[in-house]
Amino acid sequence: MPGMNSGLNISDPTVVAAFKAALLHQGLIALAIFAVLGLAWVSVRAWMPAGQPATGPPGAAAAEPSWRRLLRISFGLIWIFDGILQAQPKMAVGLPSQVIEPTAASSPAWVQHVVNWAGTSWSYHPMQAGAAAVWIQVGIGIWMLAAARGPLSRLAGLAGVGWGLIVWVFGESFGGIFAPGLTWLFGAPGAALLYCAAGGLIALPERAWRTRRLGQLTLAGTGLFLAGMAVLQAWPGRGFWQGTSGRHAGTLTGMITSMAGTPQPRVLSSWVSSFAGFTAAHGFAVNLVAVAALALTGIVFLTGQPRLIRPALIGFAVLCLADWVLIEDLGFFGGLGTDPNSMIPMALLGIAGYLALTGAPAVAAEPAAVTQDQAGWRARSGRTLDRIRPAAVRSTVAAASIQSVASVGAIGLIILGAAPMAAAQASPVADTILAQAIDGASAPVNYPAAGFSLTDQDGRPVSLASLRGKIVLLGFLDPVCTSDCPLMGQEFRQAGQLLAADRAHVELVAVNYNPIDTQLGYLQAFDRQEGLNSVPNWLYLTGTRAQLQQVWHAYGLPVEVLPAGSMIGHGDYAFVIDQRGHLRQELDFDPGPGTTATRSSFAAELTDAAQHLLAQS
Repeated sequence: MPGMNSGLNISDPTVVAAFKAALLHQGLIALAIFAVLGLAWVSVRAWMPAGQPATGPPGAAAAEPSWRRLLRISFGLIWIFDGILQAQPKMAVGLPSQVIEPTAASSPAWVQHVVNWAGTSWSYHPMQAGAAAVWIQVGIGIWMLAAARGPLSRLAGLAGVGWGLIVWVFGESFGGIFAPGLTWLFGAPGAALLYCAAGGLIALPERAWRTRRLGQLTLAGTGLFLAGMAVLQAWPGRGFWQGTSGRHAGTLTGMITSMAGTPQPRVLSSWVSSFAGFTAAHGFAVNLVAVAALALTGIVFLTGQPRLIRPALIGFAVLCLADWVLIEDLGFFGGLGTDPNSMIPMALLGIAGYLALTGAPAVAAEPAAVTQDQAGWRARSGRTLDRIRPAAVRSTVAAASIQSVASVGAIGLIILGAAPMAAAQASPVADTILAQAIDGASAPVNYPAAGFSLTDQDGRPVSLASLRGKIVLLGFLDPVCTSDCPLMGQEFRQAGQLLAADRAHVELVAVNYNPIDTQLGYLQAFDRQEGLNSVPNWLYLTGTRAQLQQVWHAYGLPVEVLPAGSMIGHGDYAFVIDQRGHLRQELDFDPGPGTTATRSSFAAELTDAAQHLLAQS
């Protein structure tokens, strides 16, 4: 999956510093959002006449049932915790290549294709994507905690469903359900899908709270899933019945052993390692217990009988806790953990289903019908207009609770995260921070560039003076180089495409960086190979060895003829020359790992430099 990996070290100091700076900047904006909302709310309440009530509409309503409160508060806290995990320094670069790609690697090609699209977007814009994940998830969590009932609360549930689906598809590769090693013990069907289930239950209208049918359906759905997982866990030939297979670890043993190697507290590592050893020695027994527990719990949940479900639920919660610690290894250590995995959400859904089954609230008395409702659409339209008049708006704001204000602030956090990422997606190129991480920031200068008179790839004479009035993006490329120069050529080609609208004012120029292969045929072959012959404002210049050496010396570039059979040794540089012929930037242009993201980033760096000078002219 080529788009997943930017090629940078996941702890690259330049990217980490930029990610922290982005979070700090947006964190200050987040504080300002809540401060402004709070100040506005207090001010409007103080502005309202003392005798004007600040209460909601009349009528009794059912209290929030315990199962919904459990889901709303627990998953609200989990969403906040997940957002905090996304703020880990390694996340900006490491999530696509170290988390998403390994998850998708064993899935079918079409899953990899879908996931690669999202991973490429992240690797192109690591700061925006990383910060977006932080604030969206923290915002959803605060929204769920703050809004206990009403439309805002149901919308919070829907927001959890929407973002959970995005994470489940692109971040968890559909929870790995299409991968061959699918098992409940290691997280199936994916934690994010369980977040979606919880969000869907929270989003249900209040009339759904008043029946035990909801608890029956929740437990039945959970039971059917667990029974299916039991069958899958017991299926022969998948490696779960063997602790070891020959000299190799069995499927489950291998999974547990890999988790034991995650950086984590020593005591937890020792527990996981010990259980891996136990599983290796007693793989059949461990799998038998897992199959029996899943099957029995699933069957009991399907009965819908509270007396049977209660002890089964207690056992299921203990099983989830044991799996979470000994197999999933808590799920969030190592610097790249994105969530506490699926066991805690699974147990919470089971408990919520039981509470809904045994403790459905009584039906609240409905408020008396308003006589004006019988007046038809004209009366309703009139009341709608009344609600949007300034006085009515002030009354509504004054009547709002602090929870409603916090909910609106949480929505602001979600927008704060989503808006920069959406704006970044509109750009076809990667963030320039990737290029800066490889080669550092460019050096700004301002002095006359050294002139030259050479011949282009079509045999026409070209001088720097003849390009006066245009911005010149100047590079030095060896036409027979097989390592860095082809990558740099692709970067120039991408820059040409990005600057297509300004091609009349920008010239892309490369000077031959090879003292031996100076003939035009080499240049033309290089252009065809890298697609540069289709770039209208591309010039590839050459000359005699003496002429080229004079240009190299003028721009301070070293060159070395390596032993026979080797390439020419040279550096990787680019220069930005303004319309007056002054050198304005010197770029270290080593392409680094040469991934799709880094090539795009260097192209963006060239493009930004040209557009900056165009904006000044």
